[in-house]
Amino acid sequence: MAIIQKETSNGRALGVWKIEEDENELLSQTIGLDGIPDKLRHPNRRLEFVAGRALVRHLMQELGEPFEGVTSNEHGKPIIKNSSCQVSLTHSFPYVASLVDVDKPAGIDLELVNYRLLKMAPRLFHVSELRDAGRNPVKHTIIWSGKETLMKIYGKRDVVFSEHLRIEPFNLNKEGGELIGHILIEGAEARIPLAYRLIDNYVLVFTR
Repeated sequence: MAIIQKETSNGRALGVWKIEEDENELLSQTIGLDGIPDKLRHPNRRLEFVAGRALVRHLMQELGEPFEGVTSNEHGKPIIKNSSCQVSLTHSFPYVASLVDVDKPAGIDLELVNYRLLKMAPRLFHVSELRDAGRNPVKHTIIWSGKETLMKIYGKRDVVFSEHLRIEPFNLNKEGGELIGHILIEGAEARIPLAYRLIDNYVLVFTR
């Protein structure tokens, strides 16, 4: 089992898994899996899919919750079968990560530090985010990952990333830190506390 990071407290569990197993080894570590979707043909994508389900099973065991498998709703959001626990999954090979919360919305996103965001950000970021990120690719990736996390909390696709999903200015620390996100849509605003971690050359953002 290649879980390289785990945090469990107050009815929530977070884990990061570095994939070192083959597909059969991973399949033996999960249950309730109705096969691997046909659209996932690349070997790495198949490994990510199964490793994510194996990780959720482990986190549910950490929380003392029964686990029957993971399915998804009409928007593609993962749901734990026959459970009120909230779950979010993310992957960027060779890592997968998941956050499970017994009663609160869960969101998590993992991204390789992306230098291309320096060119793409003007289309995706609010002016305040562009000002805060400057020319720092790590800050750009944290902001992008924060927006993806907010997207998973919102759970639908009808958003404009530069306007509806916002990350407040923050200080960048090597050990990780805290963020504040906002979902502004349909005349309402939700303030979402987030946290970030830096793992090798990857950024992990998740709900607090």
